[in-house]
Amino acid sequence: MVFSSIFFLLYFLPVFLLVYMWLPQKAKNHWALLVSILFYAWGAPNFLYVVLATSLLDFYLISALYKAENLRHRKILLAISLFLNLGLLAYFKYANFFVENVNTALSQLGIAQLSWTAVALPIGISFFTFQTLTYAIEVYRKEHAPFKRPDHYLLYKLVFPHAIAGPIIRFKSVAQQVVERKETPDDRLLGLFRFSLGLAKKVLIANVLAKQADLYMGGDIENLNTTEAWVGIMAYTFQIYFDFSGYSDMAIGLARMIGFRFPENFDSPYSAQSITEFWRRWHITLGAFMRDFLYIPLGGNRVKQKWRIYFNLWLVFLVSGLWHGASWNFVLWGAFHGVFLILDRLFLLEFLQKIGKIPSALFTFIIVAMGWVLFRIDTLGSAKSYFGQLFDFSDWKTIELTNSFCFMLGLAVIFSVAGRSIWLTKWSQFLIAPNPDLGLFRSLGLTFSAIVLLLLSISFLSASELNPFIYYRF
Repeated sequence: MVFSSIFFLLYFLPVFLLVYMWLPQKAKNHWALLVSILFYAWGAPNFLYVVLATSLLDFYLISALYKAENLRHRKILLAISLFLNLGLLAYFKYANFFVENVNTALSQLGIAQLSWTAVALPIGISFFTFQTLTYAIEVYRKEHAPFKRPDHYLLYKLVFPHAIAGPIIRFKSVAQQVVERKETPDDRLLGLFRFSLGLAKKVLIANVLAKQADLYMGGDIENLNTTEAWVGIMAYTFQIYFDFSGYSDMAIGLARMIGFRFPENFDSPYSAQSITEFWRRWHITLGAFMRDFLYIPLGGNRVKQKWRIYFNLWLVFLVSGLWHGASWNFVLWGAFHGVFLILDRLFLLEFLQKIGKIPSALFTFIIVAMGWVLFRIDTLGSAKSYFGQLFDFSDWKTIELTNSFCFMLGLAVIFSVAGRSIWLTKWSQFLIAPNPDLGLFRSLGLTFSAIVLLLLSISFLSASELNPFIYYRF
């Protein structure tokens, strides 16, 4: 089940919210957990038992870790938890990739290949793993006490607004909210508006752009002309932003309607003036996770040798690329960004500051768009051909584009490139403020806007095929 489906919007979500609102405070967590389990079982019933069993095992492991006084015992229990969860991630997400590459090497050597039954990839396993890792490591570091009850831990891990595609939630930031929280009418209204805004970004913009992106980047790449190649990459560049940020908006909005405060995940990344700045604005929660749990433990900026800093940066983004998917194109995409982060530190940041804000933002945008070619096209030969078509300027041809695509692409450019000045206005700060004072005028405006966006999105959905979120497969 996805947020942008008719069943979820017209049946699942209204029933959940109506029951949740009328339940006594003590019963709300139980209802939210039950619905979250049903939500996940809808899409991955076979993996649900694995999630529940390992989660309960983790709960008791980390509880024992917290109570242990001997440092060696604490490290052993942490190691068991990490091995269990990273082992599951490695098996379900990377076993097929590993065997395929081993078999390729064996065939080159003329040796019989390994027999293997392909493993199905459970939805959301990467995000589940991150939730568990933050819980185990932050408890080990004594940054926060563990949950006292297993149902609280299960809700933290499975609560359906973020279970499938984030944002990545740090344990210490929501631990108290899981145990005790209370939503206000303003929270419900702001959450509904944020959810409606995210749905509109997905349905009205990302899905329209997806048709052109799939046409040119998922079709006959060898026979593309330069115009088609540029239309395809521009369509995908904005599609993935509005698709993923739309999901994040919906998750943040849903969570707020039931009293949770999830962290922001995007901050107008396409207006960034360097790759370093881009990664401070794109998938913010992933960047923070990689920084705190991989880059800093590797030594971060504290190492004496500069080459170690560059190696740490590159390795973090190599891992980040592999986290996105078990395929060489994701590894190359991560390495690609890692190289530009190193170049930023060597000389590129200084150069970009000298050429001015607009040229540096344009340069950064083009580099990011080139990276999306590696992200979208999963075979290296096809990616190479696509790059060739992008820069074969002798092959420009006029192509016919739909009016809806041109309009949505223009809207996408305005709201993602110039969106920083629009989004971060004094008015829009109410969307993320802890205790906003909306007043009657703003409340009516938000209500009207939410209803209009919902009706437009549902009407578009009813006339189109289901288009899942891109990050559902990660």
